[in-house]
Amino acid sequence: MEQPATERDAVRRAPLWLMIGPGLLLAATGVGSGDLATGAIAGSLLGPAVLWAVLLGALLKFVVTEGLARWQLATGETLLEGAVRRIGPIVIWAFFPYLFLWSFFVGSAQVSASGVTLHAILPVFDDPRHGKIVFGIASGLAALALVWFGGYKAFERAMQVCIGLMFVMVVATSVLLWPGTTPVLEGLFVPAIPDADGEGFTWTIALIGGVGGTLTVLCYGYWLREEGRTRPEDLPACRVDLGTGYLMTALFGMAMVIVGSSIEVEGEGTELLVRLSDRLADVMGPTGKWLFLVGTFGAVWSSVLGVWQAVPYLFADCWALIRRPDDGAARAAVDTTSKPYRVYLLLLATVPMLGLFASFREVQKIYTVLGALFFPLLALAVLVFNGRASWVGARFRNGPATIIALVGVLLFFSYLAIRDSGGG
Repeated sequence: MEQPATERDAVRRAPLWLMIGPGLLLAATGVGSGDLATGAIAGSLLGPAVLWAVLLGALLKFVVTEGLARWQLATGETLLEGAVRRIGPIVIWAFFPYLFLWSFFVGSAQVSASGVTLHAILPVFDDPRHGKIVFGIASGLAALALVWFGGYKAFERAMQVCIGLMFVMVVATSVLLWPGTTPVLEGLFVPAIPDADGEGFTWTIALIGGVGGTLTVLCYGYWLREEGRTRPEDLPACRVDLGTGYLMTALFGMAMVIVGSSIEVEGEGTELLVRLSDRLADVMGPTGKWLFLVGTFGAVWSSVLGVWQAVPYLFADCWALIRRPDDGAARAAVDTTSKPYRVYLLLLATVPMLGLFASFREVQKIYTVLGALFFPLLALAVLVFNGRASWVGARFRNGPATIIALVGVLLFFSYLAIRDSGGG
């Protein structure tokens, strides 16, 4: 899709730091303990040969999120608003059960991961389970307070701090464990899948599918409104923003693969990351352990904070669409002090804490399956909605390359959904 000269010139003139923002929020929210563990395990089993898979996964997520931004800037509607106005309120009633289930299991997984990580940093409890519960509750309530009282700007600043911690610390760890420039370049530009006793294909697929978020990509449109990006002319800046965010996601994922390729990895989920930090202490000394743990906490708590702030947008938008499906009022930015937003924020930040008393493995598994089931539908929606010039205009319609990429995303994540739900 060719950009008009005035848009290209505006992008060239604008400083990079003015164009990036919501994309980094999306990246920080989407990278959690599951992504870290998957990268570490894949690196341990397959080495740096699968670094290309991280880049491919980030590209697939970029294609879908760019389509969401293109839809919103072309029509002035979020994808949910567009779906309701073209298909009907049944979209909301079908979406609500998924949203509620996803919120509970993702919220539980996030506070559990945060609790486990904080206990590793501050092991003040004899029983790790007690540490997970206490620290998980504390981290969830801290995120609630920041979102409730601080507003969008305080949230954005806190996320920037978390992004700095997660990126600098974990990437620094991977540099200290650098396996060599040649293996890294070959892993990036010469796609290969080591056999690894028959597990190579499975973990490579998991690595591709595990990059970035799932439902949270819908929240990118609400952050665009918070930043005042509402015009079609803002699309080039959004592409730069998203490209920067997903590049950071890819760099972070590749860092975890490199760390995993240098250290023996055992366990699963956040407990795997804690054990990995202990192994790093053996190889790099206490400094390596604390670098990694602090970076891990930045990644985990930024996911808690991002989910707490962003997901209530979805409920508030759905609530407005149920009450006023046709008058266009839902096109205004969601009021984060409104009752629907705050009620859902309060429920999201408290009810999932019940999951702290359940098996972390089961919580993590259920939320992974729920995420895998959603993304194929999202890719299909972008493929269909942006495929009609009468809806988005000829300039914003999917081009041939985008259609091919979206079909690839649809097929790939459909396969993941079937596999993760036990169908294959």
